[in-house]
Amino acid sequence: METKAIKSFWANFEKQHPGIAQFIIFFVVCNGVTVLQMILMPVFKWVFGYTSLVDMNFQVLQIGHNINGSPYYVFDYAAGTIGSGGGGGLAYFVAVELTMAIAQIINFFTQRKVTFKSDGNVWRAAFWYVIAYIVITIGAAALQELYKAPLYSFMIDLLGNSTGTTVAN
Repeated sequence: METKAIKSFWANFEKQHPGIAQFIIFFVVCNGVTVLQMILMPVFKWVFGYTSLVDMNFQVLQIGHNINGSPYYVFDYAAGTIGSGGGGGLAYFVAVELTMAIAQIINFFTQRKVTFKSDGNVWRAAFWYVIAYIVITIGAAALQELYKAPLYSFMIDLLGNSTGTTVAN
């Protein structure tokens, strides 16, 4: 199919099925951003792994204790590499947040203009998007402690230290 025919097909499909077309675009953009995150995360982790940030604890927002009595932190990135039993330190936290920030900025503008064709106040929308991002990030980080250690242990045991850590990321 040539480009003109594809554009014509999509324009007709979008007119006949606007909700389905919007969902397809949303789905494609979200998955594209996810692929970008899967590429960026190991790259940033690798780059920051060569800095002193990996040896700096980043354990904040204690919200209780684990079953074994150790502190339970919302953000729990103990100093040292994950492969050596640490939590990746501040380097891992920065790699995660930088990856997420880039992905969400791309996602915000793409979904806003391409998927939903919004012409509303960009600053108001961005404000609420940032609020949602913060709430979701804190919630996801708090829940991460429930699955992070078992997942990393399983992948490292299965695939070895380097590959297992990358796959678990």
